[in-house]
Amino acid sequence: MPPKTCTVTLTDVRGSRHSVEVLAESLFEAAALGLKLLREDGWVDKPGPATRLDVQVNTPAVRHEVTVQQIQRWLEGASISPNEMVRKAKLKAMLGQM
Repeated sequence: MPPKTCTVTLTDVRGSRHSVEVLAESLFEAAALGLKLLREDGWVDKPGPATRLDVQVNTPAVRHEVTVQQIQRWLEGASISPNEMVRKAKLKAMLGQM
């Protein structure tokens, strides 16, 4: 599947919404990339495992919601292909310790 532009949004404990655009090939890749960029931003408190990330695919417009814990489980789960294994390893390295 070709990469799609997605908007990843996180609502912090104060109710503030933070969004970032990423280019990703899957829902969890978009969520992980968005989480990484939002954590690096410095304006977002460290999200916990129950933090929800809203992922909206921009074209066609589709919206999904995952938690940080679901991202962790996906990264630790079995890969369906060598390509996915490489992507997961890259995302794990980018995210470091969650």
